[in-house]
Amino acid sequence: MSVITYSEAGCLAVAEEMRRDGRVWALGEDLGRGGVFGQYKGLVEEFGPERIADTPISEATIMGASVGAALVGTRPVVEMRFADFALCAVDEMVNQAAKARFMFGGQARVPVVIRQPSGMWRSSAAQHSQSLEAWYTHIPGLVVAAPYTPADNKGLLKAAIRCDDPVIYIEHKDNWDLEGEVPDDDDYVVPLGAGRVAQAGDDLTLVTWSKMVGIAEQAAEMARARGIGIEVIDLRTLWPWDQDMVFASVEKTTRLLVVHEAVQVGGFGAEIAATVAEHMAHVLTAPIRRLGAPRAPISYAKPLEDLLRITPEKILATAISQIDV
Repeated sequence: MSVITYSEAGCLAVAEEMRRDGRVWALGEDLGRGGVFGQYKGLVEEFGPERIADTPISEATIMGASVGAALVGTRPVVEMRFADFALCAVDEMVNQAAKARFMFGGQARVPVVIRQPSGMWRSSAAQHSQSLEAWYTHIPGLVVAAPYTPADNKGLLKAAIRCDDPVIYIEHKDNWDLEGEVPDDDDYVVPLGAGRVAQAGDDLTLVTWSKMVGIAEQAAEMARARGIGIEVIDLRTLWPWDQDMVFASVEKTTRLLVVHEAVQVGGFGAEIAATVAEHMAHVLTAPIRRLGAPRAPISYAKPLEDLLRITPEKILATAISQIDV
């Protein structure tokens, strides 16, 4: 085990997979200088500019080139710089990468990983702070992953690179400096579709992902001081998501709270809530609750930005109201 940051873990995953498989390469803006957040630091020195490729500032071009390269047998890792900017390449992701395997009867695959740094950071304002994972879970053909821990950022990214389908890979910008133990094993892989019980509890199931896992764990600690046991489930992969793990937890606690940083309206939490309601209504002892951001653009000003943040205190208040039903 080594203690490294979330950013370093992602960089290590790319390096290990490039050493393992000569078809793996990366492209995007500023990769030659290590990436905007250092997530490609040192890779151009080892692999050269042909495999760590700097591109023009054109997300549609980057994504289109990646789809074509994947179709002819390589395995591109695409850096979109910010999830907000990836919207310029939605056609290539949604109409091309996600559809090719189906349109060609399985004769073609698009094994591409699309890294999208997401979420609220520090005064990044409305065009650099969005969490858009629900857009991609809606699209057949796309796998969607959102790791929280440094270990998962290594293991899930390696699994994504090895996957034969396009993977939307969501890394929270506020996690880049998060440190944690990461296995040194070059073959350490976290399976896509497998969740993780981040904290055990008997009174309430809390399902979340990405940075919100850490916020939920803080809320669970605060709840424990009040004698309330919150079971925190880190989904890690949003599509496919680990229904069996969630169902088993709800069977035990009889209550469900889904938390995400994204806007609550139309968020992926609604899909989880609806699925549990359809299959587990007979065990529920309280209404399912969701907690997400208000439907408002994210402000640059910190006081206004903070109004939209999901905090441990907000989670705890929601959990207590649910348990007191």
